[in-house]
Amino acid sequence: MSQNPLENNRVYLCGKVVTPLNFSHESFGEKFFTFKLEVPRLSQQKDILIVTVSDRLLINVNLEAGSLVEVLGQFRSYNNPSNVGNRIILTVFARDIKNVESIDPSKNINEIFLNGYVCKKPQYRTTPLGREITDILLAVNRLYGKSDYIPCIAWGRNARFASTFQIGDNIKIWGRVQSRDYQKKLEDGRVEIRTAYEVSIFKLERVEKSENVS
Repeated sequence: MSQNPLENNRVYLCGKVVTPLNFSHESFGEKFFTFKLEVPRLSQQKDILIVTVSDRLLINVNLEAGSLVEVLGQFRSYNNPSNVGNRIILTVFARDIKNVESIDPSKNINEIFLNGYVCKKPQYRTTPLGREITDILLAVNRLYGKSDYIPCIAWGRNARFASTFQIGDNIKIWGRVQSRDYQKKLEDGRVEIRTAYEVSIFKLERVEKSENVS
């Protein structure tokens, strides 16, 4: 894998802020906030994604609901310390953010590149209509010896190819970050609507071991 963890995980988003800033946590005197960003698709659907941003990036940036922004960062995973909602929190961690005047959905406004390792046996399946899908869980190295665990979905011929991957295979993925609502049945019988975040794969390749030699 690339020796620079900053290059293993790259996200670019352009969208509309749809929620106010919400305080997340503080680390070594640096405060972090989250907000939700609406990113349109060509299909007229929209992905609602969580963005985490440092207060040190907020100088001269308008993040009021309705403002348009461009975000450069990484797709990260965190364990949810509470028992509410999803066990794993997935968020786009902003490394840079700025306001823009407009959004053009015909351009690439939702892009992600990941270079990581398969850490769970890929799950291949077909839909009732015969569409092929493979779920991949990718471990991506981060700075300071940490890793992010990113769920990814391959479709069609990419799904068939991904079904051959083995645990430990080094994979490169290009795609977009997407949100998807689903129903979760709770222990008390209630049904709760939750949101899953994942990478929809456009292109992928298996890295040969010779490419990993520095």
